[in-house]
Amino acid sequence: MVLRRILAPMDETRPLAPFPARRGCAAAWQCVLRQAEDEEDRECHLPDATKKSPDPAPVAGRTARLAAEPLSRRFVLAGVASAVLLPAGVRAETPKILRVGYVGMQTVDAPIYQAFRLRMAELGYRAGSNFSFEYVQAPSVEAYPESYAALIVRKPDIILSAGNEPALRAALSVAGALPIVLLAIDFDPLAKGYVPSLARPGGNITGIFVPQIELARKRIELVRELLPQATRIGILSDANSRDQAMAASDAARALGLDPRLIEITDQPADYAAAFARMKDARGEPVVVPASAVFLRDRAEIEAMAREHGVPMIAAFRENAAAGAVMSYGIDLADLFRDIADVVDHVAKGKKPAELPIAPPSHFHLALNLKAAAALGVTVPQTLLAIADEVVE
Repeated sequence: MVLRRILAPMDETRPLAPFPARRGCAAAWQCVLRQAEDEEDRECHLPDATKKSPDPAPVAGRTARLAAEPLSRRFVLAGVASAVLLPAGVRAETPKILRVGYVGMQTVDAPIYQAFRLRMAELGYRAGSNFSFEYVQAPSVEAYPESYAALIVRKPDIILSAGNEPALRAALSVAGALPIVLLAIDFDPLAKGYVPSLARPGGNITGIFVPQIELARKRIELVRELLPQATRIGILSDANSRDQAMAASDAARALGLDPRLIEITDQPADYAAAFARMKDARGEPVVVPASAVFLRDRAEIEAMAREHGVPMIAAFRENAAAGAVMSYGIDLADLFRDIADVVDHVAKGKKPAELPIAPPSHFHLALNLKAAAALGVTVPQTLLAIADEVVE
């Protein structure tokens, strides 16, 4: 009977019974087979004349062609079951690619960006599979507006804005309703009016905020501990770090140091002329605040400091690695790993308006003993005891 049913032409037009909603694979297959067997049982009880009757008269068009095809109901039901019961991975569409857009001043293969991509991979975002880091390199801070305009053409899902206030302004000018994950390294988004509250920023901005004004004051305290005999201190600044320079200047006066503000206004920066202002203060320290330009130019700045015989204290761990005697502030690679977690929260549906803008969990103190020895500076044990990193 089963064999005859499989080979017989489809000569009936009874509708198929509704297929059950999603079940386990075994239960669904059993349902399909039982339905086919029920069809056979009903056929067994049909009068012989009905079984032996010729096929109905052909119907013109597509229906006639379908009716003439020798397909069994069991094959039809089995085909439906196969389509429904395919593994989810086979039926799934190509995964959506999360596009994170960013404008920076370093090359795309810089260690800090590698740290971001590595953390994204650890969170399950694989480049070329479900993640794309859309990067535009800006030649200068002044070029941020056109660089972000070029970035938005790539249709990012999330905009990452890291560094200074001009970067955020440029990001806001093109973002529209897109979420912005902010890494405010050298400005205060609350004091500048970009968010009404750090705890509940509202709008489409969230991220991490580095309190550079407090860090600028703390660096002066560390300078006094490192160089107790110093009487003067040079303080570098540019347009994006002027607030830090003023805070450092006030802290220096409070500790008996005579601050000498050295503002960089030329582009490209003339560091030789800037350090020439310390030619009568050989051996006195120079503090370099957090600035995207100073970070980019760290090797050139350190070369000028070494040439003029002044110990340099800076904001980033990368400065100490480049030759500054001391750095206190943030490890940018760690910070870019942390911001990847914020991107992940937003990508998974968290609203930026409800995600607090938080400070870093840790500030990094690095000492370069080789640079200190070259300048005749002895690093006190009190600083060595609390340092996160010591370059021998």
